[in-house]
Amino acid sequence: MIEVEKKFRLTKRQRDAVLKRLPAVGAELESEDFEENTLFGGQTLEIASCVLRLRRAGGKATLTYKKGLPGASSIKQRREEETTVADPEAMEAILIALGFTPALVYEKRRQTWRLGNTEVVIDVLPFGLFMEIEGRVSDIKAAERKLALKGLRAEHSTYPQLAAKHGKVYDGLIESRF
Repeated sequence: MIEVEKKFRLTKRQRDAVLKRLPAVGAELESEDFEENTLFGGQTLEIASCVLRLRRAGGKATLTYKKGLPGASSIKQRREEETTVADPEAMEAILIALGFTPALVYEKRRQTWRLGNTEVVIDVLPFGLFMEIEGRVSDIKAAERKLALKGLRAEHSTYPQLAAKHGKVYDGLIESRF
């Protein structure tokens, strides 16, 4: 599966404006969650090019593999394989037994909205405020027009890259927590 999304860095004022605009253009709030994301390294995994992530949010857990595809557009495309995990502690133990090690942890507060054929998320992380729009390229552009996003800055860095840059290192593990 290919994930297609565009990410924006927001100021508090921009975030408030987007949150006001979303329901005005017919978007529906689907969920609000607190997430803990643990990225694993080791074996042949290099966090700079691909990610193995165990996400815990809302009493659920998901294991995800992502690998960026080449391209210079602000709309990113990545290979994404994802599965629900019934027991995240057991999954983490399995990954460690296979030689993977927790390399980076970041926390996030996320609101997920549905706007037409796109998913719009508003994220609060320890290092900033962000919005992501996920869907087909044409749907992302349509959502941008509906939301009147003039003047917003596209963010090209991934959350793991930003967490690595802004996080603190504890016993070899980079953490970006609230």
